[in-house]
Amino acid sequence: MTTQVWPGNDYPLGATYDGTGTNFAIYSEVAEKVELCLFDADGNEERIRLPERDAFVWHAFLPGIQPGQRYGYRVHGPNDPSQGQRCNPNKLLLDPYAKAIDGQIDWDEACFGYHFGSGERNDLDSAVHMPKSVVINPYFDWGVDRPPRTPYQKTVIYEAHVKGLTMTHPRIPEELRGTYAGVAHPAIIEHLQSLGVTAIELMPVHQFVQDDTLLQKGLRNYWGYNTIGFFAPHNEYAQNTDGQQVQEFKGMVRDLHEAGIEVILDVVYNHTAEGNHMGPTLSFKGIDNRAYYRLVDGDEQYYMDTTGTGNSLNVRTPQSLQLIMDSLRYWVTEMHVDGFRFDLASTLARQFHEVDRLSAFFDLVHQDPIVSQVKLIAEPWDIGEGGYQVGNFPALWTEWNGKYRDTVRDFWRGEEATIGEFASRISGSADLYQHSGRRPVASINFVTAHDGFTLNDLVSYNEKHNEANGEGNNDGESHNRSWNCGVEGTTKKKDVLTLRARQRRNFIATLMLSQGVPMLLHGDELGRTQNGNNNGYCQDSELTWIDWAEIDEGLLEFTKLVTKLRTDHPTFRRRRFFHGRPVRREEGDPVQDIAWLTSAGELMSDEDWDAGYAKSLAMYLNGHGIREMDERGELVTDDCFYLAFNTSHEPIDFTLPSDEYAQGWTVVVDTAELGDVEPVTVKAGDKLTLQARAMVVLQADA
Repeated sequence: MTTQVWPGNDYPLGATYDGTGTNFAIYSEVAEKVELCLFDADGNEERIRLPERDAFVWHAFLPGIQPGQRYGYRVHGPNDPSQGQRCNPNKLLLDPYAKAIDGQIDWDEACFGYHFGSGERNDLDSAVHMPKSVVINPYFDWGVDRPPRTPYQKTVIYEAHVKGLTMTHPRIPEELRGTYAGVAHPAIIEHLQSLGVTAIELMPVHQFVQDDTLLQKGLRNYWGYNTIGFFAPHNEYAQNTDGQQVQEFKGMVRDLHEAGIEVILDVVYNHTAEGNHMGPTLSFKGIDNRAYYRLVDGDEQYYMDTTGTGNSLNVRTPQSLQLIMDSLRYWVTEMHVDGFRFDLASTLARQFHEVDRLSAFFDLVHQDPIVSQVKLIAEPWDIGEGGYQVGNFPALWTEWNGKYRDTVRDFWRGEEATIGEFASRISGSADLYQHSGRRPVASINFVTAHDGFTLNDLVSYNEKHNEANGEGNNDGESHNRSWNCGVEGTTKKKDVLTLRARQRRNFIATLMLSQGVPMLLHGDELGRTQNGNNNGYCQDSELTWIDWAEIDEGLLEFTKLVTKLRTDHPTFRRRRFFHGRPVRREEGDPVQDIAWLTSAGELMSDEDWDAGYAKSLAMYLNGHGIREMDERGELVTDDCFYLAFNTSHEPIDFTLPSDEYAQGWTVVVDTAELGDVEPVTVKAGDKLTLQARAMVVLQADA
């Protein structure tokens, strides 16, 4: 323990080790006194009053304090919940800027600001029941680490969970399974590279809290959307939790970068784990409740909640905005991550009540020289009024395209009147993004994600089966746009299994060959199932982990095939939207950059588009007319392709278009086939039989 206390500095916030000691700084406008609490290995506490306050930042420098030191704060100030004030020095508080956190909350009554029975003020000391902030050593040998900076049009995203991806892999040593090091193991990197993945999008790795309600049921917060530390890597994904989780996370990023794979973090800046007025006092609530949370106007004991989790961060205050921006910059500059996917991003746009695409948060992001240069992906909805904002985010942003997901699912399960919408989605969703000056890559295309059915379950279940979650199957989305192909759940019927396999290939091929940026859910390429559970947020078990012993080798090879086709051919990953106008090469090619064709080989008419019963469609992509330059400034040209889709239950004969499109074609993908297709060559005007519920891709002969 130490007794030396120097004034220190009010910037940066948090605990900053400089080689001789540590500077501590914390913001609180309402505080009357702030105590820094240092803990030794036995849990003994030393309290040190912070002597200085500048611009409501309390600070001190303690010489001799080394990395690994565990600490927290006690804030003395007003405690009047009706006025939104919840200071209580009996509650040990986590540093909002803690770079590492050790331990977990044990949910003792002392962690709450009120007594469970009476609701009266609770002055029980919470220190022994709380996790502790940890001083870290910021030094790390990055070597020659460089961010891959993969252009969006060349990006293939793989959404993954640190634990779910690695827990059962036979080549990963047991001690590394479920850890950051496990994600960077050669076995995982080789798998990602074989799929053509260029970016791994990790589900929340900011320090999060295990919910008491789940623990009481024998369940856990598996997904991690319950953040309490916006600067700290989650300690349960590390081998060592005394601050070494930072080093382990950096090691993972370095190894993935060396393999050419970017790291994107799924971040939760819309709420915290402290919940509503009935939640615990862990950090922000006891430091400066009104500065960090949106409270109900006129009744400030209650919290505004547009996230369904109890509270929402108050992005109208400079303190909350600074916290978010400081966190984002830290993960880019110090942890070397390459981008962020913002959970329920519409909440961040709620400057007042309505969603405002020009809110202060987006202004700050756009002018920030660091954050504005990485990949920014919005989940463009929340549960509040007007929260569904697909297509309405600012120019720098890309978006999870929920309309793509819904349309592609409806199309392949044979819904009526879907071909027009389907055509818009697979060609880049110009109707959503072109008006704001964005390009096809603004659309992050996905069919499945962590929230909902896996790909295997999407074609195996009509209904959700979430009984294991302990909520009477009332949780999770009920309208999944899924189709079980005739039997609910597992079956031995060969025809059903054959159809399901074909449908999985249809979804994978559509996803990878659509304009925009594809995102694949981890394990979908392997046939992973959750047995019909579409809300695995609380299932930290074999139910949600990838079972590497049970994989669909045929589906895996097919996924590699179509991903390589995308990688090899810029026709499928254009930087600009199609114009539908003729493309003229030197020899005078009059064919459009894209053409929509009937099964008879004729251009689609308005009547064809309006036919609600239509179950087939063909698309011609003119690779000669890309008219884009590559990184070397050379004009990009490519082969031409013909894609045909049949969602009916009967085979359909497609007449290939006239020779002005191409004189000959070779089949390169046929989802009706189990493996590599035979190199069948057909001529312009020939008929090609496309099997029921199948898709075919033909490449024009040179």
